[in-house]
Amino acid sequence: MISLQELGDYTLADEDFFDVQTITDGMMSTSQSMVELMIRFFLNLLVCWILVQFFYYRKSRRRDYYFTFMVFSSAMLMLLYIMGNVEVGVGLTLGLFAIFGVIRYRTETVPIREMTYLFVIIALAAMNGLAPLYKMVGAVTDNPHFELSWGNVGITVLSNLLVVLLICILESGRMLKHTSTKLVLYDRIDMIVPERREELIADLEKRIGIKIDNIEVGHVDFLKDSAFIKVYYTLEKGQTATIDTLTKAKQFVEQ
Repeated sequence: MISLQELGDYTLADEDFFDVQTITDGMMSTSQSMVELMIRFFLNLLVCWILVQFFYYRKSRRRDYYFTFMVFSSAMLMLLYIMGNVEVGVGLTLGLFAIFGVIRYRTETVPIREMTYLFVIIALAAMNGLAPLYKMVGAVTDNPHFELSWGNVGITVLSNLLVVLLICILESGRMLKHTSTKLVLYDRIDMIVPERREELIADLEKRIGIKIDNIEVGHVDFLKDSAFIKVYYTLEKGQTATIDTLTKAKQFVEQ
C-alpha cells in the first residue's frame, strides 16, 4: 500500500515533470505570430477577392453580396485564428457563425449561387485560418523553437489554387448558353388551355420579347382572370438574369 508521504512525493514529482515540460516546450515569438497572421489574412483575402471579383461579380453585379463575401471571409478567418490559440474548440467557432447565418438569412431567400459562394468562402477561411504554417524544430532538451515551414505554406497555397481552378472551370461552363426561367403573371386565362398552347406561347413571345423554349402553367385565379406561368428560355453566352427570381417590388434592391 502506498503511504500518504509516497503519494505526495509522486504527485510532486509528476507536477515537476509537467512544469519542466511546459517550460521547455517551444513557443512562437510575437514576430512569428504576426507574420503567421499576415500570411493567413492576405492569402485568404487575395483568394476570396479573386473568386468574388472575377467569377461572382462579373455575372451577378451584386454589390451587397460582394461586400458580404469579403467581410464575412476576413471575419471568419480572424475568429478561427484567435479561437485556435485559446482553449475553445473549432466546433464552437463554426457554431457561432452558423447561428449568425440563421439570424441573418432566415428571413431572406438567398439564391443558390450566392449560397454556394458563401459556403466556399467559409471553407477557404477555415482552411487558411487553421492550416499549420509553422513547425517545431529541436528536441525538448535542445532549445525547441518554431520555424516557418515552406512546405506547409506551399500546400496551403496549392489548396487555394485548386479551389480557384475548380470554380474557374465550372464558371467557364456557365458562360455557354444555358436555360433560365421567368415567372409571368398572365392576364388572359382563356388561352391557358392545352389546345391553345401554341397561341399562348406566341403571345408571350410577342409581349415579353424573348424566344420561349417551354412553359408551365401554375396557379390560376378565375376571380382576377390571371394565372402564373413559368417561362423557360435560353440565355446568350455571358448573359445573366438574376432579377427573374424577383416577383414583388419590395424584393428589388438597387444594385
